[in-house]
Amino acid sequence: MPKLPALTAKELVRVLKRTGFQEDRQKGSHLILIHPTTKRRAVVPVHAGRTLKLPLLRTIIEKDMGITVAEFLRLLKRH
Repeated sequence: MPKLPALTAKELVRVLKRTGFQEDRQKGSHLILIHPTTKRRAVVPVHAGRTLKLPLLRTIIEKDMGITVAEFLRLLKRH
């Protein structure tokens, strides 16, 4: 299984937007993004510059985005 890099919420949101997610709303420190065609929802905790914990990052990638970690890493490298 490929190893995930440490990412901040800002970096993750950038990748989410590149894949078609759009900001829907923010409640407190959690940014909610929606994909208009698949109707998937991703919730990203935006805490001032801290990196996301790897289990949370993996959950957002696999469950919220619906892609594999390898696909995510390819998207990240395109940046």
